[in-house]
Amino acid sequence: MDEDYDVIVLGTGLKECILSGLLSVDGLKVLHMDRNDYYGGESTSLNLNQLWKRFRGSDTPPESLGASKEYNVDMIPKFIIANGGLVRVLIHTDVTKYLHFKAVDGSFVYNKGKIYKVPATDVEALKSPLMGLFEKRRARKFFIYVQDYEENDPKSHEGLDLTKVTAREVISKYELEDDTIDFIGHALALHLDDSYLDQPASDFVKRMKLYADSLARFQGESPYIYPLYGLAELPQSFARLSAVYGGTYMLNKPECKVEFDESGKAIGVTSEGETAKCKKVVCDPSYLPNKVKNVGKVARAICIMSHPIPVTSDSHSAQVILPQKQLGRKSDMYLFCCSYAHNVAPQGKYIAFVSAEAETDNPEIELKPGIDLLGPVDEIFYETYDRYVPINTMEDDNCFISTSYDATTHFETTVQDVIAMYSKITGKTLDLSVDLSAASAAAE
Repeated sequence: MDEDYDVIVLGTGLKECILSGLLSVDGLKVLHMDRNDYYGGESTSLNLNQLWKRFRGSDTPPESLGASKEYNVDMIPKFIIANGGLVRVLIHTDVTKYLHFKAVDGSFVYNKGKIYKVPATDVEALKSPLMGLFEKRRARKFFIYVQDYEENDPKSHEGLDLTKVTAREVISKYELEDDTIDFIGHALALHLDDSYLDQPASDFVKRMKLYADSLARFQGESPYIYPLYGLAELPQSFARLSAVYGGTYMLNKPECKVEFDESGKAIGVTSEGETAKCKKVVCDPSYLPNKVKNVGKVARAICIMSHPIPVTSDSHSAQVILPQKQLGRKSDMYLFCCSYAHNVAPQGKYIAFVSAEAETDNPEIELKPGIDLLGPVDEIFYETYDRYVPINTMEDDNCFISTSYDATTHFETTVQDVIAMYSKITGKTLDLSVDLSAASAAAE
């Protein structure tokens, strides 16, 4: 281990593994270490025995739930948007060859106590029971505007400069009702709260177009894809990529103490009495707790069920977004469901997650609106975890720390963090202009 490296990466969470892969492909000499004896860090997947041990303190779950090895329960459950940043990274690095994806069956939104399919196009807007007749027409006009909008074609802008006008101003031009704005902003544009309304509208419109383009990619009922056998396949695939390009991996390395010089710059990592030297350290917040701050908690329920989420057209996999306003909250709540169809549970079993940014200290009560939508559950586990963000100046101390995973059930915020970190580490912009047809080939 007593060698010199360009970068030492600590932790094998998805963000760290993506960065390890990207930096190795760039030709940097990378050492990747983890204090755990498994890949994935916080974003690992557990079999049933591991799940039972973590939440119940024993590893003997009831036999009625089926074989332990048939479960792959994600600890950070997220779907992948088909035209989004993560798919572009997967294709850019050719990691798609290690993975098999399957389209997610349904994308839904909660409105006035009921679950509805998210309409994403002008045609779907006209069919949607979410809106009355006149509102459907207004929404259709707005969807057509978004579909036709091209950043480099002023004729498609209808006199609006989206870098200057706010999302609220664009929406008001079409006189859309509050409930319509709710599902468009949260279930289509995937904003976490309503603050986007007073930001420039360009990001809002790009997000809507991303959703619609992703939906069209697989001509299915949702814009999302998900790997067979769960998300633990992702960090392992990026780790494999890094190894192919000369990266060195060491699991089960205790302590992993970052060493600094007199000026406060990271110069290496010590474990078991050996020190590996490096120019830069990349890690998750747990490795440098004095350089991060707590910005909140995520509350989560993990449920094992014997049926799909009711009123989701018997979808074997689905996302339901509950916008903040519908629940009187400050941020959204998310339902995520997958099943034996994605090889994450035995035949006939479904895994559902309810997650939200914690606004109280009682996840059982706080998550109840989402849990009530699931119907009968065989088993339920609750947990909360802290969210951290770095407070150091990364360029000054050469420590590049990822943010904790948020409550969302999609990967867009995760990838934004990875791309920003990559630019800070390398001084380069990651080129993600790729041929997305490779993603279609990798998905069933």
